[in-house]
Amino acid sequence: MTRVLVVEDDPDLSLALRTLLTRAGYEVAHADNGREGLRLLFAERPALMLLDIGLPQLNGWEVLERTRDLSDLPVLLLTARGAETDRVRGLRAGADDYLPKPFGNDELLARVEALLRRTAPTRWAGDSFDDGLRLVPERRSAVWQGHEARLSDIEYRLLQVLVRNRGRVITTDQLLDRVWDDPEGTGRERVKFAVLRLRRKLRQAAGDEAADPLEAVRGLGYRYRADGGDEGPAPDEDESPF
Repeated sequence: MTRVLVVEDDPDLSLALRTLLTRAGYEVAHADNGREGLRLLFAERPALMLLDIGLPQLNGWEVLERTRDLSDLPVLLLTARGAETDRVRGLRAGADDYLPKPFGNDELLARVEALLRRTAPTRWAGDSFDDGLRLVPERRSAVWQGHEARLSDIEYRLLQVLVRNRGRVITTDQLLDRVWDDPEGTGRERVKFAVLRLRRKLRQAAGDEAADPLEAVRGLGYRYRADGGDEGPAPDEDESPF
């Protein structure tokens, strides 16, 4: 049975959501504050999360940020805030869909079904990949070929985005939007330098100058190679990070 996590502090709405989803055939876990929501996220490993923004202890933005450190779990934001700026903020922060309150039962179920239908099985940050990479969210680090590389927050988020899109080229502008929240594309050189520093740390951790799974694709962007190959830097890279 597909498990859905509902993080909502309004008792009437949370009861209605649990009843609706249970009748639709889902197994439902519920938290009424952000901290409990994160605990259940670890414990239950749901297939999807319905997340309110106005939560006690940790608000929805904080829960969403920490969720994205842990997994690519599909997240549907539920909030009374219907302003375009809030919708844009939610989507840029990593939410997959956004549904302002009040909403109809049929629309909610349709959005839940659509998200589950179009998303691949969730990858969790603590999982190991078949090429020997493991992300360690609690330490903001990566274990690569058996050795740990300590990363900055930016380097960790950069690696997360590339890993979640393994095999696909992610453009510089897309990385600015997803890692730096810089949709206007200013300061594009920062992506190049951050990738260079990240690649260097992975190589140093492995003790092999050729061993890193990242690749610069000339004129397009960067990608995480699904095979974690041993190609060296792309010919247009400048090895100096400064």
